[in-house]
Amino acid sequence: MNISEWLHQVARVFPNAPAIRFGTDLHATYNEFAQHSAGMARYLTETLGVAKGDRVALFMSNCPEYLEVLHAVLWVGAIVVPINHKLHPREAAWIIGDAKAQVVITETGTVFPEPTDLAHKCIECGMYDQGLTKAANEMPILAAPIQRSRNDVAWLFYTSGTTGRPKGVMTTHGNLIAMSLAYAMDVDNVSSKDNSLYAAPMSHGAGLYHFPILRAGGCHIIPRSRGFDATEIAGLAKDIGNLVFFAAPTMIKRQIAHACATGYDGDGIKTIIYGGGPMYMADIDEALKHFGARFVQIYGQGESPMTITVLPRALVADTTHPNASQRRASVGFAQAGVQVRVVDEAMRDLPAGDVGEVVVTGDTLMKGYWGNDQATADTVVQGWLRTGDLGSMDTDGFLTLSDRSKDVIISGGTNIYPREVEETILAHELVSEVSVIGVPSSEWGEDVIAFVVLGRDSLCDSTQLDTWCKSRMASFKKPKKYYFVQDLPKNSYGKILKTSLRERAALDLEGEHQA
Repeated sequence: MNISEWLHQVARVFPNAPAIRFGTDLHATYNEFAQHSAGMARYLTETLGVAKGDRVALFMSNCPEYLEVLHAVLWVGAIVVPINHKLHPREAAWIIGDAKAQVVITETGTVFPEPTDLAHKCIECGMYDQGLTKAANEMPILAAPIQRSRNDVAWLFYTSGTTGRPKGVMTTHGNLIAMSLAYAMDVDNVSSKDNSLYAAPMSHGAGLYHFPILRAGGCHIIPRSRGFDATEIAGLAKDIGNLVFFAAPTMIKRQIAHACATGYDGDGIKTIIYGGGPMYMADIDEALKHFGARFVQIYGQGESPMTITVLPRALVADTTHPNASQRRASVGFAQAGVQVRVVDEAMRDLPAGDVGEVVVTGDTLMKGYWGNDQATADTVVQGWLRTGDLGSMDTDGFLTLSDRSKDVIISGGTNIYPREVEETILAHELVSEVSVIGVPSSEWGEDVIAFVVLGRDSLCDSTQLDTWCKSRMASFKKPKKYYFVQDLPKNSYGKILKTSLRERAALDLEGEHQA
């Protein structure tokens, strides 16, 4: 089935229920939400020629129209290609080209500051023909979404790997339905009274979480800031109430800092779901002290979106179980509909407590990588997704992550891939070698650090490299600090020893703290 049938159904059952708010202002009821999506769907097909299975990219920040446009694409049986609005246009262009997107939808109708040979149409999110919308409003019965099977791709999400090139994760309608059902079973009790706030990018997991809220007839809140603002969230919680939202650990830390400064106790917030990076014990303990049992932890990947393990609110807040602190330090147990194992290199199960690679299977598992059969075969082995994360399982099934087998840097809840940053820096004519690592950060989880070897007799400083990176990729990916070194440590095979670089950076940070 087409998951947009949920919107079609809810609009008929609860037509006048508030569906989308921009801040506290009502943007659309459920009937208007569905009509806007259906009108845009007609514009996509009748004016732009979008057909079933075509790709339509969304390169937009959080805005009230985002969900309407997303469902318009699904309504016609096309595939949504969500792109982080913080990406540099060149990075977005690569994704658009790889996906062979027929249409790109943005807030202004433009994407690129320079000419591009990509064969697509770029339109503004509100540019669907008003006549078509009017005609849809006048129809006594809203036309249903085009039928799709559970195995048809709905969401093509691009996530990078250690190769540096993004890979398109093919998420099906069935995957999204399974994820939504797991949410309702394990993450939070879903109600029509829920007000789902989008403080994190809707192009990522936060956006996927709108499906279970939509199915229940709850309301979707786009903050006026279009992102995370602790003061604004506290105000919306007071004015609207029953807020539910996804937050990276760094966001929770900022929300609690606001609470400490203002005396706000979390009133009006129902649930904060956290994930996307390590949550330090001191931080969650502080959050619980100020807000109480409002927190749920999830662990997932783009390849099994938001759905690998869960640590429910009762267990996050529990202090009575003999293993309460160890459980709070874990990422919980397998969500409904998935199986999780910890295995060795030969995919053999390891005993409880032993560290190995985390693998997962179930109805949320991706269909594969778009146009990349080899990457799919390397990642999905014997029907199990190799996550690349290292962890251990206790005898009660609680998974604790210990490290990542890949060198992915997680900063502010967002994955940053060293190879991608390295290739950008290496393109500078004065740079000979570079290696990028992540170092612990109390604010962001991790900061990006670059070790740079300049060419012989070359003169270059951090400001020049900062300007270079900023002009070629998203600002959040660029290094926070550059170390200019004579050479990079390597083993006998010529491989750069990032462990040595991390030790060097750790000593440097220790020196700064002692100074």
